[in-house]
Amino acid sequence: MSIITITSDWSRDDFYTAAIKGKILSRCPGTQIIEITNQVPPFAIALAAFQLKNSFMHFPDGSVHIVAVNNTQRENISHVALKIKQHFFIGYNNGIFGLLTEDQPAEIVQLNAGYKGCFAELDVFADAASELVLNGELAKLGMPVSELNRQLPVLPAIDESVINGSIIYIDSYRNAFTNISVDVFERIGKGRSFEIFVQSNHNRISHLNTNYNESSPGELLAMFNSVGLLEIAINGGNAADLLNLGLNSSVRVKFRDAD
Repeated sequence: MSIITITSDWSRDDFYTAAIKGKILSRCPGTQIIEITNQVPPFAIALAAFQLKNSFMHFPDGSVHIVAVNNTQRENISHVALKIKQHFFIGYNNGIFGLLTEDQPAEIVQLNAGYKGCFAELDVFADAASELVLNGELAKLGMPVSELNRQLPVLPAIDESVINGSIIYIDSYRNAFTNISVDVFERIGKGRSFEIFVQSNHNRISHLNTNYNESSPGELLAMFNSVGLLEIAINGGNAADLLNLGLNSSVRVKFRDAD
């Protein structure tokens, strides 16, 4: 069964997703259409990329992913289709695909260069996704493109004993994901003891959990989660709300030198 996913910054109350699904199913009956999320805040490219990056690889090879985020109509923002790790992506060339992978896509094509409408997701993306389901050939969708517009991810600032990171995602449990990866933590930490300061020196953590229940209910904790990022949480509580955390809130890790 063919699979098409949709990631968008539309509201669940909008008709846009239903219209796209209807068009695709009219051309490709039996296609499974899955919404990764339609709750991305408007124009939030980095958040959309985070959710897509951490989900698409779990779909079967050959899946088609429509990305409908930040659809501002500008002359330098074209419509593209590309192939990354045996998956097809369709969306705006607005920098989002550079956040999915550091690798160069295997193929990139520009779609319908003369399009002047305001609903490219329906008029262009749905047709391109349907064509990929029907024949799987990216080259037939448009002209080859060698490079994409790229938006760089926000990385932590590091020195010999400190990592200055920030919150990049807050999940539905109000757990806060940082941009501090386990690789960076281990490379800078070198096995040293540490303290994690969340937003201020008053919120301090000095050890890592492997799961939430290792801490008592209501206790602040830190752990490396399923996507390999340092996560700040409260067992049975809402860390983001209780600590007033939002996107870009600071998280600092300070390593102590051995005595």
